[in-house]
Amino acid sequence: MLSWTDRFPLYLFVVAALTLGLSPFVPEPHLWEKLKMLADGTLVKPIDIFDLVLHATPWILLTLKLSRLLTHRVDTPR
Repeated sequence: MLSWTDRFPLYLFVVAALTLGLSPFVPEPHLWEKLKMLADGTLVKPIDIFDLVLHATPWILLTLKLSRLLTHRVDTPR
């Protein structure tokens, strides 16, 4: 199911998470702001929900890639 992540190098997921996942950097990352709104129960506008999904997706993909690397042994020819 997650074999498609094997086609992409890890650094692409890291770069995406650090750039899109954290932008804009000032005054605070959007992802952090949206997670605080979610915890407070104020995440109700569709644009805010879209923003959360947009900025969380690279982190979710990075997590999936790392879990695949750690749990799935790649067979190499000898």
